[in-house]
Amino acid sequence: MKHLPLIVIMGFMGAGKSTFARALARRLDCQMLDLDEIIAEQEKRSVPELIEREGEEQFRRAETLALQIVLERKTARIIALGGGAWTLERNRALIAKHECYTVWLDAPFELCWKRIASEQQLRPLAIDRKTTHALYDERRQCYKLAMLHVPVTENSSADELAFVIVKSLRQRFAKR
Repeated sequence: MKHLPLIVIMGFMGAGKSTFARALARRLDCQMLDLDEIIAEQEKRSVPELIEREGEEQFRRAETLALQIVLERKTARIIALGGGAWTLERNRALIAKHECYTVWLDAPFELCWKRIASEQQLRPLAIDRKTTHALYDERRQCYKLAMLHVPVTENSSADELAFVIVKSLRQRFAKR
């Protein structure tokens, strides 16, 4: 694949976006970036800390700015978004402008919640199970706008999912 597009990975908290993006980057032998890590680096604080101190609105502004910079610099072929980045129309417009290939990792809520609950890191937007489930349901409508829908199960390995994406990319972009 000579003309590999920028690949944007989205999905809910705990879907495995960062792990999957690293596996895909290994398989495609290219760079990947985790947008939350870029934001933390730019803001000099963790994402949970930024949300707690500055609020979600300020975090979303920082997220859009980081996304714009990452897309314009094209330093990585694969970008793992934070769970809410794709839900903002301005971010979807930026991603469309750069003709990115969008991939939705669709993990069931129970799997996401299990991973969220078992993590040591704080997730300020995952307040409790009920609130988090409502957020999950709300975001799914936006995630459905992705070009590729990849179901994730508890038994799915990042490498297996990466294989599915590579196959899809070859079918879609090999002729370019």
